[in-house]
Amino acid sequence: MTGTSTFGFIGLGVMGEPMCRHLVQKTKQTVLIHDINPEPVARLVQAGAVDVGSIAGLAKADIIFISMPSGEHLKKICGMPGGLLELAHAGQTIVDLSTSPLKLTRELAGAFAAKGADYADAPVARTRAAAEAGTLAISVGATAGVFARIEPLLRCFASEVTHCGDVGSGQVVKILNNMVVVGTVTALCEAAAIANAAGVSTETLFDAFSKGSADSFALRNHGYKAVAAREFPERVFSTDYMHKDVSYALDMAKDAGIEAREAALGASLLTEASRAGFGANYWPVIVKIIERSSK
Repeated sequence: MTGTSTFGFIGLGVMGEPMCRHLVQKTKQTVLIHDINPEPVARLVQAGAVDVGSIAGLAKADIIFISMPSGEHLKKICGMPGGLLELAHAGQTIVDLSTSPLKLTRELAGAFAAKGADYADAPVARTRAAAEAGTLAISVGATAGVFARIEPLLRCFASEVTHCGDVGSGQVVKILNNMVVVGTVTALCEAAAIANAAGVSTETLFDAFSKGSADSFALRNHGYKAVAAREFPERVFSTDYMHKDVSYALDMAKDAGIEAREAALGASLLTEASRAGFGANYWPVIVKIIERSSK
């Protein structure tokens, strides 16, 4: 697939662990791993990965994949003393699978380039189940050469890989994807609350939607599986994580001089849900905030 390259993977959380497992199983090459949580490390070592125990050990890899909860975490592991940036070397490729701020992405790309290393932003979309199945969707920001180098590896855990342009463009697409999803689910939650008040069940409403022009991926996944089912578990994409992504969209809108009113509404609902104690719950829990507003 890529000759005798050594791969590295840091960040073995809900999405990172299954992505890394696919990389280990499908490339049949050395995958160095590191995470502060020992449980996923142990599971991946059983699958064939090599626990290096530190960022320094990971930095020896030719291609390093990063899956972090936020831009702050990404900035820390790259910029800290003994971090990935300090230890970067010429010919290395860094691939950020996280959803990270556009400005930070471009700053890091420039900093790694000064060390002779390539950088790509490849934020992943879809669900934890998709990560487990290897059917994620990835938007990539990279030069054509870097994209050609990493695309076969990304396809180890993604069924859709789109080259969106130069560094940063992958983040733009992913962040705006989540902004649109929040807007869609907010509308579904509001519709469900209104329908219930008028005597129509959420299930009946969503079934009718699925047969008409309101059908969507958001309806069939977030709508049916969370809003209608009233299931908002933890360790699925949380309210606080989604708020982070929408805040990145608002930052981009501000820089563009655009008033993103729908995104601002979504951010306010997510903030309110977090303050109500739902920060760790699956983010369509915002339906509870919408329902409270009618009482």
